[in-house]
Amino acid sequence: MIPINAGTVLLTFLIFCRIGGCLMIMPGFGSPRVPVQVRVFLAVSVTLALAPLVIPVVQGDLAKATPPTVVQLILSETLIGASIGVMARIFFLALQFMGTAAAMLMGFSGMADPPVEEGEAAPAVATLLTLTATVLLFVTGLHLEVMRALIASYSVISITDLFDPQFALAKVTDAASDSFTLIAQLTSPFLVYSLIVNFLFGIMNKMTPLIPVYFISAPFVLAGGLLLLYFTFSEALTLFISGFQTFLANG
Repeated sequence: MIPINAGTVLLTFLIFCRIGGCLMIMPGFGSPRVPVQVRVFLAVSVTLALAPLVIPVVQGDLAKATPPTVVQLILSETLIGASIGVMARIFFLALQFMGTAAAMLMGFSGMADPPVEEGEAAPAVATLLTLTATVLLFVTGLHLEVMRALIASYSVISITDLFDPQFALAKVTDAASDSFTLIAQLTSPFLVYSLIVNFLFGIMNKMTPLIPVYFISAPFVLAGGLLLLYFTFSEALTLFISGFQTFLANG
């Protein structure tokens, strides 16, 4: 039984700061399409579920905390949670980059579609990839893995430990490296396809200078790119979710 006093309320609020900072940026929950009230309600629910596990460990360390120290801890906890959310968000930003690059390589990036999951317009291929990956994030239960990462973060960075920019930057750099390495592998079929098909049509354009083959080829390049997307779409998302899950398990 945890007594309700000023120290308990302070510790609970510090836990809320870390969880709220993560959910503010985390993919899926951090989408503009999710109402703010839903995110706040979820952060409060997770905080109340996690508080009985964390409060007994650090309750004595904050018994004599001064107001400047409390302000530092609030900012620190918010930045720690935001760092965890940024690491998860980077993977989905890399996937959006893949969709934009694939659309450009297949000649399908002339007009951006209205935003669906993100807050800004993107090509239809990028929107399709990110929206499907977000749905898979919840279907496969990876959003719970992010919650487990939040819980595990207290064993690495306690509430009494202030935010370490160097450590956070190293973790974010690792996430960016892993995500873009994965996305480079998933984008490679479209890159190879674009190089080959444009090279062939360029040769045909040189062989028949009186016919604008290069401009006539645009619909055929687009059709081939969409056919390639049809055969690689499910496999690319499977590999992406698997890579994201591996990062959550190891990070």
